Formats: sequence, structure tokens, C-alpha cells
Amino acid sequence: MAPVPGGYDRNVKTMRVRLPYADRAEAGALLAEILWDMAPRDPVVLALPRGGVAVAAPVAERLRAPLDVLVTRKIGHPARPELGVGAIAEGGRPVFDSEMLDRLGLEPEDVAEVAGRERRELARRVRVYRGDRSLPELRGRDVIVVDDGLATGGTARAALRAVRTIQAGRGRVTLAVPVAAPETVEAMRGEADEIVVPVTPENFRAVGQWYRRFDQLSDDDVLGLLAGAGRDG
Repeated sequence: MAPVPGGYDRNVKTMRVRLPYADRAEAGALLAEILWDMAPRDPVVLALPRGGVAVAAPVAERLRAPLDVLVTRKIGHPARPELGVGAIAEGGRPVFDSEMLDRLGLEPEDVAEVAGRERRELARRVRVYRGDRSLPELRGRDVIVVDDGLATGGTARAALRAVRTIQAGRGRVTLAVPVAAPETVEAMRGEADEIVVPVTPENFRAVGQWYRRFDQLSDDDVLGLLAGAGRDG
């Protein structure tokens, strides 16, 4: 596939990239070089599991930064779970897609039961990935939130807001993804101090279309990647 053009502006960094990526590790290596040039201060890398962990591992290695997960869950429509109406991240409150709720004639209270179930599942997954450990200290540090791509941005938005809450205004937040839908990047402005996305193709349909290999990762895969990275910070 031919290179996809990008550009630079004040808080969204893109560039020219030849797509598709071979795999998440290649995409992460590219992100790592961009982030290295930005010289983050005492960085912490937080990956959105599962796919984001494979992208984040080379980033953490290049930056010599601790790597951990920031667990998120999609909140689905009560009758159509595949239709996301919001998301929740550990340390944060549910973040709803107000336009989607309006379109469906729903209020946040209508999905409270679903949100409760997802909060319980989120807690279970935190125990799987981290056990009794807490997140690394985030206040006063540059936090880099990584995923393998950005389609609608629901879970990333919930993650970024959770990080802001935990930081309590002390530290910078960067969202770093290898590929994203351009309209989603535009909608995410203001959620992070900087957005690093090497390419924003116009014909974006799904994250997986921009990778030659896009295997689904298991919990064991995630734990293996975390075990090989510096988690303590």
C-alpha cells in the first residue's frame, strides 16, 4: 500500500507511513521513535488491553519507562451489547456517548445496570492483570496512554479522563496510537495534552485493516508482555 500522507499541528502529531503495519510490534516501534524525540519527563506507559499492550511494550522499552495496563470496558446498549454507548476505565467514572444516547432515546440511568456489570468485570480483569498491585504513581509524571488504534475513541476517552482524575492536574497526558480515524482524532482534541498518531487514513473502517497480522491476544499474552517489561515505577 502506498504511503498515507499526514501532517503536523500544535497538539496532534502525524507523519508519512507505509501501510499496513506488519504487526503491533512494528507499529509500537514506530511510535517509540516518535515519543523518544519528544523527550517525555519521567514517563509511565499505560496500555489498553489487550491489543494495546503489544504496541506499548516496545514504547516502554525505548523510553526505559514502566509499563502497565489501564483496564477499560465498553458499556453496551442493554438490548444490543455490541453497540457501544459509553465506556469506563479503572480510576474513572463512566463516560457516555451523549449523541448516541440521544439517537437511541436513552438516558445514562437506562444503562446503569449494564455499567454496573462492566464495572465488576473491569475489577476482575484488574485482578487478573495486576493482582493486588496498584497503578504506578502518575502525579507529576508524563503519562503515555497507548492502544493499537482509534476507531470511535470511546474507551480511549474514558482512559484519558481516568488518568486526568488520578493525576489531579499534576502531569502531562499523551495519547499514542499507530492509526486512527481522522474524525475521531478531531473529536479527541482536548482529551490529552498531545495526540501522537502516525497516520489517519480517510477510508478508515476498522483498526485491523491497517495490520497484516492482527491476532487476538489472550490474557496470558498480556501477562507475558507485562512480565517482560519494567512494570514498577
